[in-house]
Amino acid sequence: MDRQFGALLLLLTCAAGYSPGDPPKPMPDRYITSGILHLPYAELHEPFSAWVDLKTDNSRLDYYNGVMKTYQMGGKDGGSSFKIMPVTVDGKVYNKMMCFKTPGSAEVPMHAQPMVPNVANFSFVRREKFSGRICDKFTMEEDVGQKHNLYSLWTTTEGGYHPVLYEMKGYDSLLDSHFDHYIVQYTTFVAATPSKADISPPDPTKCSGWNPGAGEHNYLMNPMREFIHNDDSHVEESFAAFKARHGRRYEDDKEHTQRKNHFRHNMRYIHSKNRSGQKFRLAANHFTDRSDSEMHQMRGYRYNSGHRGSLKFPYRDARIPDNVTDWDWRLRGAVTPVKDQSVCGSCWSFGTTGAVESGYFLHSNRLVRLSQQALIDCSWGQGNNGCDGGEDTNSYKWILKHGLPTEDSYGPYLGSDAFCHVNESQAGAVRIKGHTDVPPGSVHAAKYALWKHGPLSVAIDAAHRSFVFYANGVYYEPQCGNSVNNLDHAVLAVGFGILDGEPYWLVKNSWSTYWGNAGYVLMSMKDNNCGVATAATYVNF
Repeated sequence: MDRQFGALLLLLTCAAGYSPGDPPKPMPDRYITSGILHLPYAELHEPFSAWVDLKTDNSRLDYYNGVMKTYQMGGKDGGSSFKIMPVTVDGKVYNKMMCFKTPGSAEVPMHAQPMVPNVANFSFVRREKFSGRICDKFTMEEDVGQKHNLYSLWTTTEGGYHPVLYEMKGYDSLLDSHFDHYIVQYTTFVAATPSKADISPPDPTKCSGWNPGAGEHNYLMNPMREFIHNDDSHVEESFAAFKARHGRRYEDDKEHTQRKNHFRHNMRYIHSKNRSGQKFRLAANHFTDRSDSEMHQMRGYRYNSGHRGSLKFPYRDARIPDNVTDWDWRLRGAVTPVKDQSVCGSCWSFGTTGAVESGYFLHSNRLVRLSQQALIDCSWGQGNNGCDGGEDTNSYKWILKHGLPTEDSYGPYLGSDAFCHVNESQAGAVRIKGHTDVPPGSVHAAKYALWKHGPLSVAIDAAHRSFVFYANGVYYEPQCGNSVNNLDHAVLAVGFGILDGEPYWLVKNSWSTYWGNAGYVLMSMKDNNCGVATAATYVNF
């Protein structure tokens, strides 16, 4: 009892400086801080460091322990913003730190970026123990249309007056759900004047000009502005550009709001990952307004653990010649153009037809477009489930029995389940003698099979947002699995090579040329990342 009373007395005594509704004390104009930006909806936790001098109107913010550095410099001429980041250009430079500059103007001036929100409109709520410290909690609420935003700020005087945590939660009455949530956690905060060396940008004459597109300045040059100032003007601009680029028309205001929120969180993810210095880059594409559940529907590979009907892999210790370090079946005319599976979990049919198309080319020297739709419509008896998933070995069993019709004879791809009419379209059907499973997990065997027999139908773990928004570079995702239980998306491996010392597979996807590098991705061979070599197959003629 005495201990509880003592703790209560401490809280009441410490709270004597504030009454309900009082604003917090002003934050210092000059300080050095570090912490973590938490983005729950994007599943990101991004470390930052900041040097802020509001009196001289200068600041510097580093992300991911200095992988990317940004400078915000005020001035009478509108000021400037700078960014230093690693740049890789295939075959030319690798992770070279380069400087970019964007000038301000009288209409759009640049200013120092504070790391603490304007506290004038916050009101004291209570004193509480938070993160192991006695803190004062302040809140501010605002309504913007149908949106209700709640901002909370915790401060402490332990070790000097400073912020502990700043949180925003946004609720949308139209959606009847929270639409936004982010947290700025301050792990260190020192009221001090940053040194000139810390806050001065590099020589401007050594910086290249940078002219971001619509709405991209905050994303690229000052991403923290969105969170400290709740400035989402760049979201509005870039979403408008996205809709125009992809011809988006939404059913009603509710869907428009939902899509914009998906876009908001996906764009945060894309730019945060690009700031982290990984070897591949992400970019917005036609999926940027999609939810995770919608993307899940695109991944329809279902591994067949039963009888697979494979011929025996005939090469035990075979290796490709030492002088063959890269290979691309596209350059040899063996690969048809990238296709779009649309909103149908039919990736398995594209991996299968791709392997048969290329194998038939090597057998007959004729490249023909074969029908994915025939497999979707007709191979249910072999264990496939149309737009709800399937697998290449099931498809090979059907092709052995019926042959695979051409796209011209069967009809165009529909992106949905339809009636089977294979008996009406047998003219020109391609027939196979069987298929071969490559030894599971063997990168060497898969490389040899690809070089010897043509592109391979492969399955991967594509259940990661980094894959959805891949743009270029060698893709390596530490969270990727490579067991058969992880495989959820079928693609076509059409080559291999080495880029900046990183061995990769050249993989053709079925998400249109808007995705990746014109529909392709370079997937790292390291540790059989994402399982490219786990369930690879080729066709026998």
